[in-house]
Formats: sequence, C-alpha cells, structure tokens
Amino acid sequence: MPDRKGRYIDMVKKIFAIMLLAVLAGMPAFAAEMYDYNSAEFKDNASQFMCMCGCGQDHFECNMDGCGLNDSFKTEILEMMNDGMTQDEIKNHYTGMYGEVILTAPEKKGFSLTAWITPFAALGAAGAGVTLLVRRWVNKSRLNTDHFEDSEPKDKESELEEEILKAMVDEERKKYY
Repeated sequence: MPDRKGRYIDMVKKIFAIMLLAVLAGMPAFAAEMYDYNSAEFKDNASQFMCMCGCGQDHFECNMDGCGLNDSFKTEILEMMNDGMTQDEIKNHYTGMYGEVILTAPEKKGFSLTAWITPFAALGAAGAGVTLLVRRWVNKSRLNTDHFEDSEPKDKESELEEEILKAMVDEERKKYY
C-alpha cells in the first residue's frame, strides 16, 4: 500500500512539473508586449530622433507630405521594439548609424555636455559683466556729482536764480502743454 501511495505522489509531482513547465514556456509569449504606433513607449522612442527630411521635427511629429523617411523609420522602430529592444539599444543603434546629429537633444555626457552648459555659462558671464559695468558707471557718476555739489557752495542768490528759472520753465510748459 505505501508503494502505491508513493507512486501516486510521484505521478502527481510529474504532472504538476509538466504543467508548470508548460505555463513557464508560455510566459514569454504573454510577457512580450506588442507595441503599436499609438503606444506611449513608441512615442518616447520615435520622438528622440530628428527626421532627416529637413522638416526640423522629430520622427513622431513629422507630418510632411511625401516624407518616405519617416514612414520607414517608424516601421523600423516599431519592429525593434516588438523584437524586445530597449529604448537605449534603439538609440545606440541609430547614433551608431547616423551619429549624434539624429538626436533631438545632445546627450548629457562627454563633449556633448558642453552643448548644454556653454550657452548658460556664457549668458551668466555676460550678465555678470554688464552688472559690474553698470555699477562702475553709477559709482563714477555719483563721485562726479558729489564732487561737483561739494565744490560749489550754494548761497541765497543762486537759490533764488534757480527758483526764478524753474518758474519760467513752468510758465513756458503751461503755454504749450
């Protein structure tokens, strides 16, 4: 009797193992997601490359009539995605083929990092230079004005002349305005 029970358990284990293998063998078919032109992953992949037809748009947004490059490029990307290639692998494939010219944005490493940093650094340096120049001009004009005011003592006569001149200017303004 124990021998029969042991065979029964062995048979159940074998059936369970076969069923488990069948399920595991079918998992890649279920796990492989099929992408289409409307999927977000496809948009991310296609929009990282510039269209080479001269429209200035990325491959996802290119809508130029007769752009045969865009249709074949989109088809290639979709095939690569459905074959299981990652976004980085697709990017490396096309940058190896066309160079960094095909990318919509330069990579943030190596020499390409200069393309990201240089405009902001130049703008910051120019802003700092203009600020220093304006401060120097303001300080220089203050020194000149202070020196001029200190060197010329004001007396009652000059103050009276200034008031008369201001009154005359105000009268003339009233006539024309």
